[in-house]
Amino acid sequence: MIAFVKGKIDDITEENVVVDTGNFGINVHISTGTAANLPGLGEDIKLYTYTCVREDMFSLYGFLTRDDLEVFKKLITVNGIGPKGGLAILSVMSADTLRFAILSGDAASIAKAPGVGKKTAERVILDLKDKISLEDTDVHRQMMDAQTDLAMDSSSMDSRARNEAVEALTALGYSPADALKAVKSVPPKENMDVEAILKLALKNMF
Repeated sequence: MIAFVKGKIDDITEENVVVDTGNFGINVHISTGTAANLPGLGEDIKLYTYTCVREDMFSLYGFLTRDDLEVFKKLITVNGIGPKGGLAILSVMSADTLRFAILSGDAASIAKAPGVGKKTAERVILDLKDKISLEDTDVHRQMMDAQTDLAMDSSSMDSRARNEAVEALTALGYSPADALKAVKSVPPKENMDVEAILKLALKNMF
């Protein structure tokens, strides 16, 4: 099995990219989301790949991150979802958006993928809801990183209050990165509560 393909981009379409590895030009199937995030022709690229071998066909499906690849591999375990169907779903939503759709039972969003009907979307939710976790999402990982960063910050007089301030800002719609930056910009003082930190953090954001 080919774990990844690394080389220079020779050609790009919405569904495929040709990677020049030096001696070979390897055609890799990709989602439209992946295509939109590729660098330009002649640029270096590394795609994590899934190898599909059939009696009359050998195909590679490529992804920019291991996370996208792992989500794709879960998708194709669902009855009725082949590699093309998996790519179709990841063309209309990111890996994290798909996770949220599965956990919230949002079959309508999944069914927006070409060739994926409502029943198939419902099957995706039924089959994968116990294999998907919010802890796998980038948002959760960023929150954990933010909390770890604050906990390790020796200048923080009350890391718990600062952690809660970060959580409050993200609940208001700010990204974890922006929330962390704003909270860390608040000078440390003794006995600062969450409300005081939030007021100063919001002031620093505008």
